[in-house]
Amino acid sequence: MKTQTYIFLLLSLLTFGCGGVQYSFTGTSIADNIKTFQVNYFQNTANLIEPGFDRDFTLALQDLIVNQTNLNLTTSNGDLVYEGEITEYRISPTTAQANNTAAQNRLSVTINVRFFDKNEPDEEFERRFSFFYDYGGSQLLQGAQKDAAHEEIFERITQDIFNATLAKW
Repeated sequence: MKTQTYIFLLLSLLTFGCGGVQYSFTGTSIADNIKTFQVNYFQNTANLIEPGFDRDFTLALQDLIVNQTNLNLTTSNGDLVYEGEITEYRISPTTAQANNTAAQNRLSVTINVRFFDKNEPDEEFERRFSFFYDYGGSQLLQGAQKDAAHEEIFERITQDIFNATLAKW
């Protein structure tokens, strides 16, 4: 009888001990009073401007949050607000060959993010997130390879932003 009581108490604590917070399989813990999010346009202020990169990044962040939470996307007055700018879009050589040509190039992207939480102002921050994509020095970053590079960078940076804001990693 004593064992059954302990099991009941343990299950009660697990079930009711975390009231007011929604948990999901993606590792998010979102308070019940958070229903909407807003992603403002991330303008490209980098020295090198890649047409459409800013729009594509903004959409990638929106898509990730929509797909991994039950929050609704809004264009104004979101409970959570993401904004910022693309501060770096740079291609540089990472390794050189004997004839002073690049053996490998790197596309580096840095995005400055400001995060606002209407209900938890202590959780707000401004932080830079960055990632890179390496490719052969004799190749031009264009077409399908450029799309793959952007997709890989978006995937990593948006997941890092998600983890910092909703998964609290």
